[in-house]
Amino acid sequence: MDLTIGSKNSIELRVASGNNGDMLLSDYSGNNRQYSKDDATLRRLGKRPLLNRSFGFMSSVGLSCSVLLSWEGILVTSVPTFLSVGPAGVIWAFLIGWVGITSVYATIAELASVAPTAGGQYHWVAMMAPESCANFLSYLTAWLTTLAWQAIAITTSYSVATIIQGIVVLANPSYDAAAWHTVLIMWAVAVFSVIVNSTTGRVLAKFEGLVLILHLTGFFGVLIPLVYFAPHNTPAEVFTTFTNNGGWSSQGLAFLVGIPTVASTLTGADCAVHMSEEVRQANVVVPQALLYTICINGALGFAMVIALLFCISDVEAAVESAETLFYPFLQIFESAVKSTTGACLMVGVVLVLAVASSISTYASASRMMWSFARDKGLPFDKHLVKLNRNSLPIYAIMTTMGITILISFIVLGSKVVLSALLSLLLAAIYSSYLVAGLLLLYRRCTGGFQPYVPGADIEVLHADQLVWGPWKLPEPFGTINNVFACLYTSFVLFWSFWPLSNNPTPEELNWSAVVYAAVLVFSIAWYVIRARHYFKGPIREV
Repeated sequence: MDLTIGSKNSIELRVASGNNGDMLLSDYSGNNRQYSKDDATLRRLGKRPLLNRSFGFMSSVGLSCSVLLSWEGILVTSVPTFLSVGPAGVIWAFLIGWVGITSVYATIAELASVAPTAGGQYHWVAMMAPESCANFLSYLTAWLTTLAWQAIAITTSYSVATIIQGIVVLANPSYDAAAWHTVLIMWAVAVFSVIVNSTTGRVLAKFEGLVLILHLTGFFGVLIPLVYFAPHNTPAEVFTTFTNNGGWSSQGLAFLVGIPTVASTLTGADCAVHMSEEVRQANVVVPQALLYTICINGALGFAMVIALLFCISDVEAAVESAETLFYPFLQIFESAVKSTTGACLMVGVVLVLAVASSISTYASASRMMWSFARDKGLPFDKHLVKLNRNSLPIYAIMTTMGITILISFIVLGSKVVLSALLSLLLAAIYSSYLVAGLLLLYRRCTGGFQPYVPGADIEVLHADQLVWGPWKLPEPFGTINNVFACLYTSFVLFWSFWPLSNNPTPEELNWSAVVYAAVLVFSIAWYVIRARHYFKGPIREV
């Protein structure tokens, strides 16, 4: 494979295959180049620095906040949980999810400081797993993470399309929200996301900084009119009312089943991890961005869920509106401000941020795909790894768009089938967190990590020579947090396979267990049959 990179230090990448199947790479530069500390860190991890580092702290936080869409997402996820477990159930589910995911991202932050690479979870797994199963666990984790991010990209495009249609129906009730309209809008969102992602890394970084400002100001633009104009429920109704409308045998079981739906609102901040090779001072900035993101978005999401629960006046009307408006919060906005125009403007704020989220999701999903292809884990890897003149993985970006377009045709047949496929998202991403977290716990409890020494020149990082990064939780808090993160991830993963109601109809059934099992079976079977012969974990390029 010959690939010429036009802007990244005039580097030409030439790859040849040795007799033992290892990759032999050589660098060429017209002058003696002094590599930055970030590039030196990446090289010690075995990867060549080919992407431009355009992201700083603020743009990384903006990227993570954009993908998370906490307060925007809670508008969608809180109503189904509200119907199942009541307003108090939604509040406590969010608080539990906030505490739990903060612990998880603190663990992810430690790993991101150890090895800030675009591969993220699967690269860490390969580093920490026992040699006998490192390639297999790395391959499985890579597939789960790659598919999860593709599902996030599709979900975001679908959300934007249906929000647009919901606004049109709200403004013009005679409009027929046809399925083919949804498909065309999904295509338009995908194309727009590709266009923005195909500019330059610097443009994308500035865009993410702008998104952070919009994310914060838009929150107040929606919250203030909602709280000011809407009639309010009593604190007792909001904070003490639990229900069991799902027909479960106990209130406690109903509550546990409802937690993953709300917890999913705070999933996806690891997008900053997959952009690590484009972040300056990545081993410090990425961990900081993860925790700042979860703190900011947790606070905004919690404030929004409280406001929404206080302002829901007609639950039945909100539920019925989902048939035509797609999302009950549109009707809640209209009922609150007593103005269709005002409600459309408020939803418009959510729409703009959802479009921005699609752009950010495409950036992260394409980098994850590019990284997996770089390690020869995907079909057509020779094409997917190619970069354009601006050092962007253009083929991975275009492939992400192609997958969205192909999957969007399912909407023409059945939205239930699309929902079933996308239900993979939560289970897949949490599985990658769990595998990485468990291996980190194993290594830290067995003394597998060496202390971080500033400026230490470590040429090779093997599983028996792991070194902490500059960002690390102090002991024993780090180990305690690691244990809690693994327990919480296992907890959410288990309950994510349950439907919100007992004896559900096919439309209400949670198909994630079926889809997840199918992905696992296929990945394992393909690894045994073919992949074990060519996938050897993250390839050491230097």
